Amino acid sequence: MRVVIVNTGTELLLGDIQDAHLSFIAHEIFPLDLRVEERRTLPDGSAIRDALEELFGRAEILFVTGGLGPTTDDITRETVADLLGLELHQNAELLASLRQRLEARRIKWTSRIGRQANVPMGAQILPNENGSAPGLYFPANISPRVSSPHLFLLPGPPRELQPMFRRSVLPILRLIVPLSDSLECRIYRVVGMGESLIEEAIGQKILAIPKVELGYCARPGDVDVRILGEASALDRAGAIIRTALGASIYSTTGHTIEETIVKLLSARNETLAVAESCTGGLLANRITNVPGASEVFVAGYVCYANQAKIDILDVDRKLIEKHGAVSEAVSRALAENARRSSGSTYAIATTGIAGPTGGSADKPIGTVYITFASANSETIAKKFFFPSDRETFKELAAQAAFDLLRRKLIASFCG
Repeated sequence: MRVVIVNTGTELLLGDIQDAHLSFIAHEIFPLDLRVEERRTLPDGSAIRDALEELFGRAEILFVTGGLGPTTDDITRETVADLLGLELHQNAELLASLRQRLEARRIKWTSRIGRQANVPMGAQILPNENGSAPGLYFPANISPRVSSPHLFLLPGPPRELQPMFRRSVLPILRLIVPLSDSLECRIYRVVGMGESLIEEAIGQKILAIPKVELGYCARPGDVDVRILGEASALDRAGAIIRTALGASIYSTTGHTIEETIVKLLSARNETLAVAESCTGGLLANRITNVPGASEVFVAGYVCYANQAKIDILDVDRKLIEKHGAVSEAVSRALAENARRSSGSTYAIATTGIAGPTGGSADKPIGTVYITFASANSETIAKKFFFPSDRETFKELAAQAAFDLLRRKLIASFCG
């Protein structure tokens, strides 16, 4: 079935907001043997009507995101109703729900807010548990006057669209899409290896297997290896990947490395603290984004300035004066003192030079020391070099810190 996504909103084309919907929707519909054939991004206004009028004739499933809110530039609902010749009517339950939502948040009611309760005749309401604007589903050819695809109108914010898609859209798709079990997708998440090194290790061997599609998706310090095909062929490809990449694979279930760490710690009822200088709280932020982190995460110390390292985690001033804040000695002190101060089972620490200034001949910009500390084993400190912009440096350092922790946890479990 031909699947098209239309993202609406002038803010997308101005670069104010990045589209997060294509990758999410494409991933969610793949198990149904559906692939996105086309994606368009349109400004608010008449361009939406023109595009939908064209796509109605050739798309079979059409997802439209954005333009369902209360403001004057939110015209998707009204545009679709007009194109299909469907009368809008105000849904009393939606209206009452909107009033309750705003009252609970102490937000003043305005007449335009009530527009979000307008529903085209025959459309199915998709509840929005994380926002005010509901989604809408229009069955194919809902209007006798216009040929149209299965049409889904979805809110623009990802935090609203994604849960709505999983709870409401996928059940509808399963009813309208013919079942197919011939094609599978498997993803191996790999840390600490560049895309080119992974390609060198597995590329030719996997591509030699008939009817297997191989692809990569790289992020700072992290690469997804994706294989598509029939189960028997993917079993052969998977064996090659596991043999070549081994312990660098941290997930085959789509979990992030921090989710993997929380799971490992939870399995042993163990805890973690972090001491951060150059990563500025990124480790703590990522860990606490994982549901269940409160069971394993004890404390995060952001000790950016030298005096903060001394005051918060009792790092010896003479240690900093002798070795510098970016050093193995200070990294060890941060990790060990964070573990002792918090009472956690483990701790990890980061200290480095993000740039663009502050480097030297022996400690160039991009240098970072990462340390793992445990009550039951030797403290392990490692030096890394990530010459890049500040934000990417932080991501690379965080990923390396999590990987060091993950590998020590796995070794501990195996031991």
